[in-house]
Amino acid sequence: MSTVAPFTLDMATCLCIAFALSFMPTAYILGRSLIPSTHTRNRILFFWHAYDALTHFFIEGSFLYECFFSYTTLPAGFNKPPYFLDRQDRVYGAAYGTNPSSRLWQEYAKADFRWSAADPNVISLELLTVFLGGPAALYTCYLLWKASSSRTSSKAKGAAKAKLWLVAPALATAELYGGFMTFAPEWLTGSSQLETTNPVYLWFYLFFFNTLWVWVPLWVLWEASKELRAAFVKAEVTDGQKNK
Repeated sequence: MSTVAPFTLDMATCLCIAFALSFMPTAYILGRSLIPSTHTRNRILFFWHAYDALTHFFIEGSFLYECFFSYTTLPAGFNKPPYFLDRQDRVYGAAYGTNPSSRLWQEYAKADFRWSAADPNVISLELLTVFLGGPAALYTCYLLWKASSSRTSSKAKGAAKAKLWLVAPALATAELYGGFMTFAPEWLTGSSQLETTNPVYLWFYLFFFNTLWVWVPLWVLWEASKELRAAFVKAEVTDGQKNK
């Protein structure tokens, strides 16, 4: 039987959810401002990658902050190896913080218990996500703006598109790998660290917030495959015309 308290929509919970969702309208406004309405696909791609970057930097970045700077001191002999940061007298994680970001992760940890503490596997993935995935998403936004701007020359647009369809699918693949490595260990061990009996924690916290990084990256890969196919078909047609 689950020992997690029932979901309660109090003020703190509302603020946590609102903060997590606030980056969607922010990314949407940025997309409408920077990408012309005639470039529908680029607008969608910009929206996603802006939301992706903001989430990585501010939400997942705050998780890393909690893991490295929020802790409680334990008496000698109470901590068990392996010791995070080789500190035998401390345990780290959002569960021991008192600031707003710790409350955010304390809330999400009601669904996935690993996020309340300094889980080394999760932290290792988040280090890559924040310091590589975040900048890659931001760079993709720049490339989309460059490729869509009327002030960009044809040559510069072509260069931006070439880089775009190299970086975007690489990032999408990394997002899918990160999601798999986050949840596959739980599926293989009966989801021992996940709260799956409460429908809000299961379908909103776990399913909704995490499968966004499955469906959209898959779509990005599909769009990249179409771009790659079109480029090779065009090259073959051009070569064929030259050889006539």
